[in-house]
Amino acid sequence: MAFHLKKTMSGVVLTSLLLGLTMGTAFAQETGGLGEPQPWQMGLQEAATPVMDYIRWFHGYVMWFIVPITLFVMALLLYVIFRFNKKANPVPSKVTHNTLIEVIWTVGPILILVLIALPSFKLLYFEEVIPKADLTIKATASQWSWDYEYPDNGDFTFTSTMRRDEDKVKAEGKPWLLAVDNEMVVPVNKTVVVQVTATDVIHAFSVNSFGVKIDAIPGRLNETWFKATREGWYYGQCSQLCGHDHAFMPISVHVVSQEDFDKWAASKKSALNGDSQNKVASAAAIVQ
Repeated sequence: MAFHLKKTMSGVVLTSLLLGLTMGTAFAQETGGLGEPQPWQMGLQEAATPVMDYIRWFHGYVMWFIVPITLFVMALLLYVIFRFNKKANPVPSKVTHNTLIEVIWTVGPILILVLIALPSFKLLYFEEVIPKADLTIKATASQWSWDYEYPDNGDFTFTSTMRRDEDKVKAEGKPWLLAVDNEMVVPVNKTVVVQVTATDVIHAFSVNSFGVKIDAIPGRLNETWFKATREGWYYGQCSQLCGHDHAFMPISVHVVSQEDFDKWAASKKSALNGDSQNKVASAAAIVQ
């Protein structure tokens, strides 16, 4: 009886581990597209920053623990239900103590938690300790738009809102409900620090391919960072329930070369200064 029980449990454990490792690897490999979600996506988007690279690795790493544990517990419960119910086992066992089992179920979870904790601390440090910025951007959330301020490049500000021209957006090959009229533009391979706040209610600045998500709270300035290693368009959304148009508050980041970024910043500053001068001229004309 004891030999049969040990043999059965060994088979359950081995089967659970093999199934778990297979499923964990397969799940970790499922991914969305770069910069935006994909239909039937299961898993994380492709990484465009070192932080997101680590997040994707950690996600797959933890799955190697979670899936086997879940399958093992499920198999153990099923075994106990069918092997030790009243019909199959009319005379109940009087065993009340097993030192080996108690040591295993105490030491085992501790070791698993240590193996999970060590890389998670590294990831937390990587996300929270902000390196020296090559570019600082202030993102201010309002119902339901984003204001982006570039204090390092002439101190200009512009507002970004979701585009409503669905046909034109789709014709341009951009994702509907994520495309905006004024994108945040950043240079590739540069450390970008984003200072995030809000004017009314709590919002959240989130861009999945960057591994970035931080709350925008009125009266408080939060900071996050990213270093995009690939040029392209990257999309995110406000991820807090901020009101009835919460679903229509996208974030679009265009990563370009340093040369293109310098040209864009100069043209943006010139255009905004031109608008300011026109407003001043109009006000002067009205006064006269």
